[in-house]
Amino acid sequence: MSGKVVNVVAIGCGVIGSAFLDQLLAMKSPITYNLILIAESKTSLISKDYKPLSLQNGWRSALQNSQQSSLSLEDMLEFLKKSPQPVILVDNTSSAHISGFYPNFIRNGISIATPNKKAFSSDLKIWDDIFAAKPTDGLVYHEATVGAGLPIIGTLRDLIQTGDEVEKIEGIFSGTLSYIFNEYSTTEANDVKFSDVVKKAKELGYTEPDPRDDLNGLDVARKVTILARISGLKVESPTAFPVQSLIPKPLESVASSDEFLSKLSQYDDDLSKLKQEAAAENKVLRFIGKVDLATKEASVGIQKYDASHPFAALKGSDNVISIKTKRYVNPMVIQGAGAGDAVTAAGVLADAIKIAQRV
Repeated sequence: MSGKVVNVVAIGCGVIGSAFLDQLLAMKSPITYNLILIAESKTSLISKDYKPLSLQNGWRSALQNSQQSSLSLEDMLEFLKKSPQPVILVDNTSSAHISGFYPNFIRNGISIATPNKKAFSSDLKIWDDIFAAKPTDGLVYHEATVGAGLPIIGTLRDLIQTGDEVEKIEGIFSGTLSYIFNEYSTTEANDVKFSDVVKKAKELGYTEPDPRDDLNGLDVARKVTILARISGLKVESPTAFPVQSLIPKPLESVASSDEFLSKLSQYDDDLSKLKQEAAAENKVLRFIGKVDLATKEASVGIQKYDASHPFAALKGSDNVISIKTKRYVNPMVIQGAGAGDAVTAAGVLADAIKIAQRV
């Protein structure tokens, strides 16, 4: 491995993108990772001679002082095609526009590491184009699209490639909804209100700026779509199967998140009854994504679990995923932090390292 050089392109400098760049630049490795392009939506740093960017005062300062506009994806592709070293494009955005362009990069030998769920959970045709690999194509790693840095996608692919057959996957895939239901539903009856827990989750920074983006279940549905496709179930899109929204119908279209939160308490009774029923059965409520290969069905919604079940004992905002296969009759359970900038960035960096070792 000694002496190997790869060129790295980092798109997106939000919380995950910033953490990724900090981790990459701090890493010691026998492989040399040359950062040749850092891009935000409007500003970028570009090394036109493909030598490492000069970042003596840090990448933040360099990007802030840059007068260089960001390239279009077409121009970026033309630039990267001429790179004398293998290129790893790291997309730390959630842009559908960028992820829709992945097949063009891949066909030109450019590899991709990303936490961007859009390419892998949207149109099935893009998924097929991305993974219609030829020997000359770039590699694609997207571990952090499900469970941040948890080893879910790599583990699942390993099981399948070694001849195992997936029977069922179920899990808690949202750190936000994990926290909300862990606080809300316990085996002991309590008078905690759903609306109060949602407000507290927002105060603690667990939710999106508008909590409806978590409560609509679509983020979990995207992750379920990805795992279903890897397992062999050709799910068309995250809206092609039942997804339970936790947003009361009348509040779906209110103007602001503040108005939504102020009115949510009017609908507490809807979930309270279900919580009481579960507690009476010594069960808890959890918000679950599920892929059942026997019935060829995927679903997202509230489920009840016995107090002894691993999902019932979850704390904080952890994710937990259970994978049942022909070999793993007692399901394999993977648990840990499924969100957060540092762990997500580490998942993306680990993917970049795997690519660098292979190209």
